[in-house]
Amino acid sequence: MLRLKSKARLLLVTLAAALVLAASAAWAQQVTKESVPGITNFSKVGTTIACAGATTPEAIAEVKKLGYGAIINLRQANEPGADIEAATAAAKTAGIKYVHLPFNTAAPDPAIVEGFLKAVSDPANQPVFVHCASANRAAALWMIKRMNVDGWDADKAGTEAAGLGLSNPALKTFALDYAKAHQK
Repeated sequence: MLRLKSKARLLLVTLAAALVLAASAAWAQQVTKESVPGITNFSKVGTTIACAGATTPEAIAEVKKLGYGAIINLRQANEPGADIEAATAAAKTAGIKYVHLPFNTAAPDPAIVEGFLKAVSDPANQPVFVHCASANRAAALWMIKRMNVDGWDADKAGTEAAGLGLSNPALKTFALDYAKAHQK
């Protein structure tokens, strides 16, 4: 009898572990990568957001066709290939809202994060396409949004951010520190 209870307990633990793994795998599959001409490192989470790296002005019309309501560009104007003026003009021609929030990786400005959180949370901008040069900044700011707005824990938000392109340890540390300092 005691042996049967132990086997039943082991079976329950095994089933619970399998369910946790299946749920984790399903959650991890939410980040998908696609190839979009003119866009580097295009990744998206369902229909909520896409994060990417360098995006040419010519690709902005495609972003609109893909159904995004706004573009948030985190590149600084002095970055090679940024061409903010051409991107702004292309967004206007395509009829998509364009928000430029120049985020300096070497000296992150909390005011830029606040502007990002406001823009990315605005229902009129949904879904949002966020980009920088490599997707590191875009994913780091999205990680902050997940923790401070959506209430995610750091591990879950960090895993999603890594899937979206966050690979810079300094940016991850900035995101974690910012989220902790601005918890609600």
